[in-house]
This record gives sequence, structure tokens and C-alpha cells, in this order.
Amino acid sequence: MKNIQLLSGIALIALSFTSCKDEKQEKAQKTIDAYVAYVDSVKNVKADDLKADWKDVEAEYDRRAENAQLALADIKDNAAETERINASKTKYEEFKNEMTTVFAPPAPSPKQQLRNALFGEGKIGDDMSFSWVNAQNIHSVYQQFVHTVEDNKDSYSREDWDEIKVLYEALDSRKNTVEKEGLSSEDNRKIAGLKVKFAPMYTVNRMGAKSEENREAKK
Repeated sequence: MKNIQLLSGIALIALSFTSCKDEKQEKAQKTIDAYVAYVDSVKNVKADDLKADWKDVEAEYDRRAENAQLALADIKDNAAETERINASKTKYEEFKNEMTTVFAPPAPSPKQQLRNALFGEGKIGDDMSFSWVNAQNIHSVYQQFVHTVEDNKDSYSREDWDEIKVLYEALDSRKNTVEKEGLSSEDNRKIAGLKVKFAPMYTVNRMGAKSEENREAKK
């Protein structure tokens, strides 16, 4: 009798263990299913709607992806589920790259690209404000401007040179203000040297660009 009770007890423990194991595997399966479904659902959302909440989308994806990966350990034969997870990862990464391109700001216009090169990214916009130029940095601003023009003078079009002239005159106008705000004589001297370098470079190369355009037009 005692042996029967002992065997019954062992059977109950084994049954309980199997039931617990099945429940754990079922939960793991649902976690993986939820991950795969999330990736598919995100791909069906309009780009405009995604853009505003993209950080939240990525955070939720990371959470679900991590949970799905951990869930594999609770599935005995998980080759098929591993393949599903990897397929969803690939699908999401491709979608993420696509959205990165969609969400990217439009490329700056050629005129803005020129301004960025001459003064730094976003320093000069459509308002043409030079208020950020002061007695402490104006020499370095002239330096970057003149050296950039010198490095790229052979590639500028006539329109580029016209824009360069407008920008140069605006910088000169700012210098008149800065001189009253403590511009050092040393920096003033260095700026004068840069201006001497720029003037003939502008005149010669703009004339060359115009002549080149005339030759192209005749063709």
C-alpha cells in the first residue's frame, strides 16, 4: 500500500512538472508570436504617424525583441521559432533603414550648402544674420571663409561667386559693428591680410567662371 501511495505521489509530481513545463513553453510561444506580430503591425502604420512616435516604436521593439530571444530557451525544439525571430529582425532592420531615409530632413539647397561650407553648418540661414559673429571669433570666421573660397575657387560657378560676394559684404558690414565692440588690433591686422588675399581671387575667378559659361552657351 505504501509503495502504491509513493508511486502515485511521484506520478503527481511528474504530471505537475509536465504541466508547468507546457505552460512555460506556451507562454514563450505567445511572447514570440507577439514579437512577430508587432513587427508586421508597425510596417502597416503610415510614415507620418510613425515619425512623431518613432522613439517609442524603437523602445517597444527592443523590449519585445529581447523578450522573444529569451523565450527561445523555454522552447525545446526552437529551430523554427529561431528562424521566425531572425526573419522578423531582418524585416524590421530593412523597415528601419527605409524610415530613416523617409524621416531625414531634406538636403540643403546648393546655396545653403555653400553657406554651410563658408561659415559652418547652419550658421547662416535665409535671414542672413551675422549676430553670432563677435570680436572674439571674427578673425576665425574670415579665415574659414577665405580659405574655403581659395580651396574651391576652381569649382565655383558665376552664381556661386555672386553669392560669395553678397556673403562677404555682409561679413564686412558685421566687422564694422564688431570693431566698436573690442576687436583687437592684432585680429584687425590679420583680417586685413585675408581681405587683401580675397579681393583679387574673387575678381579673377568670377571673370573666369563667366567666360567659361559663355563658352558653354556658344556650344
